[in-house]
Amino acid sequence: MTGPALVWGLPLAPLTRAEAVDAVMRLVEAGRPSFFITANLHYAMLTSEWPGLGPLNERAAFILADGAPLVWASRLGPVRLPERVAGSDLIYDLCERAALEGKSLYLLGGAQGIAEEAGRKLQSLYPGLKIAGIACPAPGSLVGEGCRKLIEDVRAVKPDLLMVALGQPKGELWIDEHLQELGVPVCVQVGASLDFVAGKVSRAPVFFQKTGLEWAYRTYTDPVRLGPRYAKNAAFLLASVARDLTGRREPSPASATVEKE
Repeated sequence: MTGPALVWGLPLAPLTRAEAVDAVMRLVEAGRPSFFITANLHYAMLTSEWPGLGPLNERAAFILADGAPLVWASRLGPVRLPERVAGSDLIYDLCERAALEGKSLYLLGGAQGIAEEAGRKLQSLYPGLKIAGIACPAPGSLVGEGCRKLIEDVRAVKPDLLMVALGQPKGELWIDEHLQELGVPVCVQVGASLDFVAGKVSRAPVFFQKTGLEWAYRTYTDPVRLGPRYAKNAAFLLASVARDLTGRREPSPASATVEKE
């Protein structure tokens, strides 16, 4: 693998969707606790704001570009990303390979009942897929005794892949903090992917996905929650493009704290 492609503070792996699946399965076979990240424009913005995410990104096995603007921006540098690798697509690819190779999954997070429904749908799509465990932690239960019990449950069933839906960057931070305790070969924060699989949230039509306008569709369907977020993303995008075009250096991340449960 060449690279990485350095885009707006993120070292992005120049992998196609198929190559990403192969890379994940190699990590599974290696058997050592690891994690990878699917980074979109929002995650790039968070990395620029929170100093702790930079070192975390360096500890990741690799970071995939889950955002069309990141792919487009890479074309201004020496290493170009071949395509967007969306986590909401990758979850299906990984489940298909896991079913074929006898690997197991643990689904963690999402609203009540979402992980269970997502697990049922994935098993119906990929017969033989092993769901080793499912957990939907209550608010405030990811610290202290609740966190310890959750980690013990994950360790007891020994999944090959742990898919975490706790939101960005909470999911990435939780995985990084507890990676060795969990002992899972591959962990990844999957964002809204479980919601998409379960049918709670409709994914954008293919046209919006292929043209990089999935954010517009999601804003239209949930303007109150997503409107302010995508407005901040747009401001970050414009500032980042302006820096790229003028050759100015990106400012150092401001001091910030991360709220944890």
